[in-house]
Amino acid sequence: MKTEIIEGLLVLKVDMVATLAIAILLLLLGYWIIKKVSFLKKFCIPAPVIGGLLFSILTLILKQSNLVTIDMDTTFQSPFMIAFFTTIGLGASFKLLKKGGKCLVIYWILCGVLAISQNVIGVVFAKITGIHPMFGIMAGSVSMEGGHAAAAAFGKTAETMGVSGAKTVAIAAATFGLICGGLIGEPIAKGLIDKYKLKPSTISEYDTTSYDEVVNDENSSKVTTKNIMIHLAVITVCMTIGSIVSEWFSNVTGLSLPGYVGAMFIAVIFRNINDKKHIVKLNFNLIDLMGNTCLGIFLSMALMTLKLWELSGLAGPLLIIVIAQVVFMILYTTFVVFKLVGKDFDAAVMAAGMAGHGLGATPNAIANMSAVTEKYGQSAKAFLIVPLVGAFLIDVIGIPTIVLFMNLFK
Repeated sequence: MKTEIIEGLLVLKVDMVATLAIAILLLLLGYWIIKKVSFLKKFCIPAPVIGGLLFSILTLILKQSNLVTIDMDTTFQSPFMIAFFTTIGLGASFKLLKKGGKCLVIYWILCGVLAISQNVIGVVFAKITGIHPMFGIMAGSVSMEGGHAAAAAFGKTAETMGVSGAKTVAIAAATFGLICGGLIGEPIAKGLIDKYKLKPSTISEYDTTSYDEVVNDENSSKVTTKNIMIHLAVITVCMTIGSIVSEWFSNVTGLSLPGYVGAMFIAVIFRNINDKKHIVKLNFNLIDLMGNTCLGIFLSMALMTLKLWELSGLAGPLLIIVIAQVVFMILYTTFVVFKLVGKDFDAAVMAAGMAGHGLGATPNAIANMSAVTEKYGQSAKAFLIVPLVGAFLIDVIGIPTIVLFMNLFK
């Protein structure tokens, strides 16, 4: 680290290793705070969001007070980000569709419709409030259905496309959405259950199948140094090929395709080929662990380098867009999702789940559904389908939708 005086202000320049160290420490701080504050645990606020936001608030205070400006070297952020999206792709096996049956496909399509709707709402209200349409997309499916990971990734991409402050707007919207998703899920399900006098089914084709059984392989190999290296090789090769494909696609079509999107879809292709050809033996528990580690560091780094002062003048329009997204989610899950996935008790629980991951993240969906089932009874169907779509399959539709809208309104 070193200091400089630039335009009369003290600037603290933090190198990439120190930036990484701070990001990890803030991540650990976030975990510690969650244990102490029940509100944060209840609404599934991610640890990197807590630690990173606290640091970005500190940097805002220091900058606005003209005391010091902190300049971070975020060289490591991009590799961690691409690695995370690659692990998401490796989790997207199309064999999962067979486990969920017709209802899973319907729910998956409804998530795709939601992604499009959220972007349309974002763009429309952005134009109404007089801000750049890209900010509307950032407060659309990028931050709502995509959550903090997509907000940080696509926000950075939008900034490279010339929209300053896009990442800050996206992450702020994702934070609002996360809280709202946790607030409205249970009331939506309760309203439907009470209105239609719904009861959990005593017989279900899903009773013997859980989300963990579908996703995890009981025969996964033990975690060894060699095993870790094999998985690192798979991830980094997918990252490399994905980057090449993304660059080629952008050059040929003229459309912007971020490297992490290409990496994710190369990983999807590899996963499904590997399921048939058995090229390597994948340990999905290890992949999940590696993905969560990359996500935590990437998000912590993205949040701690937020330029919160860029929200000035955008807070009002952003709040209007987020409120519109929440209202739409209530109407969509109540009058569309509930009816199309069965109009029964399971459907009500799934509506609560979609409110959770459609505005926040999969942990919110699980928390919403758990709150409902603890009170009214179990729903094996909902606990299989919602996490499968929310954690893996949703990005197969959602991310291309985001890329399309960003290229249309850049």
